[in-house]
Amino acid sequence: MNTERKPIIAVRDVHKFYTRGKERIDVLHGLNLDVFAGQLVALMGPSGSGKTTLMNIIAGIDFPSAGKVTVNGRDIQGRNEDDLAAWRTRNIGYVFQSYNLVPVLTAYENVELPLLLLGLSRKRRREQVMNALEIVGMADRKDHLPNQLSGGQEQRVAIARAIVPDPPVILGDEPTGDLDRENAEQFLALVETLCREFEKTFVVVTHDPKVGEHAGRVLHMDKGKVGTAVAGETQ
Repeated sequence: MNTERKPIIAVRDVHKFYTRGKERIDVLHGLNLDVFAGQLVALMGPSGSGKTTLMNIIAGIDFPSAGKVTVNGRDIQGRNEDDLAAWRTRNIGYVFQSYNLVPVLTAYENVELPLLLLGLSRKRRREQVMNALEIVGMADRKDHLPNQLSGGQEQRVAIARAIVPDPPVILGDEPTGDLDRENAEQFLALVETLCREFEKTFVVVTHDPKVGEHAGRVLHMDKGKVGTAVAGETQ
């Protein structure tokens, strides 16, 4: 158990409900969760179990109806949208199933996009973009458009885009869903390296059991509650 370090993500007694007319729909029920720096956490469970809602709350896209969430030591509730957008850029990276690369931009330009929000000089942006592309093994493909890359290469560029502002937390939505088994294994090996060597923290919504095999923790959600299957740690 991690008893000395502070969690990078702390979820405390979080409830979330929506109203539809007079009907109240409860999505999360008193959820508690600690995630520590350098972990790969796989969030699994049936559709409607609250996985996406939890991810959106961690990202500051949605907010709990009750309870508290802190990410990287900050409570993000109560901020205006401009502050939240700047906070997300510096603290949260995203990796999606469909990569979400801009088709008319090169790999370099796609990775550079988050940095355009930070007011960095061109020289500084180039340093960070090339560093991110080197980490994922795509520096030699920097001038290629997405349609000139394989699916696995596109996902590596997507990871570079997620890590280029150096956020501590990266969220993934079915990131291996469109990859064949070989590319999925390569993706997971890269994620493990980022967790181990750079202390990046990944929280990944997935139905892929292979992701669970690589994860440090597997959290099973059902009906708005979470339980842990041990892969190195229990909750």
